[in-house]
Amino acid sequence: MEHFTQKSVRDFLLQEADTQYAQFALSLVPQMSRSLLGVRIPVLRKLARKIAKGNWREWMDEASDETFEEVLLQGLVIGSARMSYSEAVSRMHAYARKIDNWSLCDSACNSFRFVREAPEQSWDILQPYCFSGDEFLQRFGVVMLLCHFINETYIERVLSTLASVRPVGYYDRMAVAWAVSVCFVKFPIQTEDLLRSELLDDETHRKSVQKICESRCVRREDKKRCRLYRMCRTKS
Repeated sequence: MEHFTQKSVRDFLLQEADTQYAQFALSLVPQMSRSLLGVRIPVLRKLARKIAKGNWREWMDEASDETFEEVLLQGLVIGSARMSYSEAVSRMHAYARKIDNWSLCDSACNSFRFVREAPEQSWDILQPYCFSGDEFLQRFGVVMLLCHFINETYIERVLSTLASVRPVGYYDRMAVAWAVSVCFVKFPIQTEDLLRSELLDDETHRKSVQKICESRCVRREDKKRCRLYRMCRTKS
């Protein structure tokens, strides 16, 4: 079994670094506060699975937060390693506090499948994030709902939460719009009720309709109807 240390992981990341890709990634994440090496996400996911099979707790204890890749790797390991639900939640909380851009949020959320082990408890744990008043914590909460709770059991509660979130910045607003568009694809009738209401603020409503209309999974006539809701909102 391979033994991982902070140094061995950093050395591997430096070997996999791509300067041109790093420049491209920085153009997509302009608010990057850490160094970005330019390691592609599939490489990080593969490395995370390897670490998760070995001395992952030892590595996590000494893992560096210096680079974007090392922080994201921590999130991916949390999603890959075997641990109790309570430990996973505790480590998720610690990771969420390190999120300061959309990529650290979105790239890790889908891997946190452990929330499905106890959905009711997880729902309650995630709600404070959605109403924290912090741009990236709110994005984290919304994207977690998007990844794990848009289903028949939770759709009404998801829509209610999305309607109640008060975005404080661009990235949490876009997360709500993204989530609304996914809800529309999977549950169009229920989501259309939200679009007809006055519950979403004007900008979030506009972005939600935009996302729906950009989706290839939505029928042309449904897109046309959604555009009418946007026009009605604009006129009012």
